[in-house]
Amino acid sequence: MKPRILVAALLLCLTPMAALCAQSVVKAPADAQAKPAQQLWAAWGGSLEVRWNRDLAGDIGLQISAPADALPGLSMRGRDRFEVRRSGSIEFHVKDGYFRGFDGGSLQAAGGYTMKLPDGSAIDFMDFRLVPSKRDPLILDFVGKDGKAWFYIDRLMYELLDHDSVLSVGTMDMRISAEFAKRIGHPEVADWPIADLAMTTQVQTQGSGAMPLATSPHWPGTPAPSGGTWQADLFMKVFSMSYTRCQTCTGNAGSGKVVFTPSSTLQNNVNSGTINVTIPGQGDAGKSTALWAASVSWNQKFSSPVAPYNNDQHPFLIWNLYRLNANGTISQIGRSGVKHAWLTTNGNCLDPSDHDSHILGRGCTDTYSTGNNDTDSDLGPRSEIVPAAGIWGRCGSIYDPGCVGSMTANPNGDWDQRLIVSEKQISPTRNSGATYLFESWYIARDDINPYNSMGTVIGTPTWTGSTWSPGGSSNYKLGPAIDRWVDPINPPANARNTELAVGEGRAKVAVKVTDLGNGLWRYAYAVMNVDFARAVMSGSAPNIRVQSNKGFDGFSVAVGAGSRVLGPGSDLGDVNPNVRWRAQVANGQVSFDTSSGSGVGSGSNPPGGPAPLLNWGTMYSFAFNATTPPTTGDATLHVAEAGTPASYSVTTLVPSAASNGRASR
Repeated sequence: MKPRILVAALLLCLTPMAALCAQSVVKAPADAQAKPAQQLWAAWGGSLEVRWNRDLAGDIGLQISAPADALPGLSMRGRDRFEVRRSGSIEFHVKDGYFRGFDGGSLQAAGGYTMKLPDGSAIDFMDFRLVPSKRDPLILDFVGKDGKAWFYIDRLMYELLDHDSVLSVGTMDMRISAEFAKRIGHPEVADWPIADLAMTTQVQTQGSGAMPLATSPHWPGTPAPSGGTWQADLFMKVFSMSYTRCQTCTGNAGSGKVVFTPSSTLQNNVNSGTINVTIPGQGDAGKSTALWAASVSWNQKFSSPVAPYNNDQHPFLIWNLYRLNANGTISQIGRSGVKHAWLTTNGNCLDPSDHDSHILGRGCTDTYSTGNNDTDSDLGPRSEIVPAAGIWGRCGSIYDPGCVGSMTANPNGDWDQRLIVSEKQISPTRNSGATYLFESWYIARDDINPYNSMGTVIGTPTWTGSTWSPGGSSNYKLGPAIDRWVDPINPPANARNTELAVGEGRAKVAVKVTDLGNGLWRYAYAVMNVDFARAVMSGSAPNIRVQSNKGFDGFSVAVGAGSRVLGPGSDLGDVNPNVRWRAQVANGQVSFDTSSGSGVGSGSNPPGGPAPLLNWGTMYSFAFNATTPPTTGDATLHVAEAGTPASYSVTTLVPSAASNGRASR
């Protein structure tokens, strides 16, 4: 019986209508009798951590003081640390062993900040408080001395530790309220993340809902009912992009560098013997072909080796930015490093015993927020990953250069491993008619389909006067950006999108051919290295070393006899437009490669070495004009690392032979 119902019944028993007491109690809803009221948990003490995005704060005219009364030293993820006062506790509820929301109370820091606003006024955030929001049990308000919630906190990554004696929130985004954005004269920054927080607090009262989890995870490859096997298949459920910081930015005519960072939510396959929809509204792409959804290992790097791989296996996240140019071509103009995932909150799970904080279960969701994805100590280079296998070479990595099996270094700063794009590349005045695609995707070991683990949104970066807004992140679609440029299932006329799928990974070659008139045709190719890498590794789990993971160093297209090729060139999408692959026309083909030196339409290469390889997660564009229309033919991708085969062929559209064996022009 609910508390209010019980109180009402007891009051009734003390009135002249006491005869109705028994009847009133008996007629209480059956579910109320069967389910006792949920007992709340309470916690206090511990520590709070704050890492302001001071670059963004400065861009919008905020001056945040140095932390006052903070604990010595920064946290592992670079946050200021404050003791939590024991003058009050925060209440929360737990379901199936997971924290699921706050219910009341508050936590107060011993220390804080002073914030000066553009108008010269100030807000005192000394001894700031975290107070459960009335809007949502998973939102906290960040409250200063004036008692107002100028900021709010969401996207918490939480777990109960040490036999449910500690509530740990490893990361959470703090966002600008609409009221505060209006007060500082920047209404456009409402809801933008401006700080990353963490919290560790001691549980004083253990309520209901705790239970052991992950008693029967279903690892990939193990036998499933009906003779099948459990298979891993992660989906990108949704994501959005945020402006993070800018370096010497001045707007549409500027040449500064901009950083964008996503908040990405994934979901595990929902199937349990039958095929069902995991991501609605995405057609067949939103369904998994795996009948039995496997659990996914999700351990923090350098944690103790555990099943099923005898290492600290975890998924990885990367993100890219593409520009769809007005002339019909596509350019990848930004790409991040690798985000190392380290915890899963497991929302909306469908099985009670196949998951915990480090195992993603069937149907479970998890979000990696903007602040989390912008953390120095969780980002690394793509060169340490064998993507098709989902393996990280932690031995010799930037965090363990000496291969001692623990994190001994953290060389990243605020501009390392981020998606950085030049203002020139996103300026609407310099790129008239262009649209933009942001792409975010997860890489997980044994994932059977990488394409539903990635998604794209349309965004239009705009200069607000002090920051670059990434746009509305609209029209979400599963799959890679190259598939939005040319649909592989229903390509338009004179276009094709072909996949290379081999044991070493996958790549895509897409092409659009345009009739320019007067016997001239424009051939525009996009080559996406999805997860192809010819890896050289040494060592054994957990101390694997990735010595190299090279992709491709050459791309060539067959040209029919008598067809003339004009103006071949490449677009690597980098900040320096002069860095290109060398282009050559010879022996019945037009070829592009990373070699130093000059060639037809080559542009200049970087001083002292060749142009960059086409490694995984990267797309390069190539184009030329030809004097004959398209026909079906072969393109060749040459592998940068020696081995067998030396190259792979892909069917695509190529210039046909001239009808009389001679060039038509």
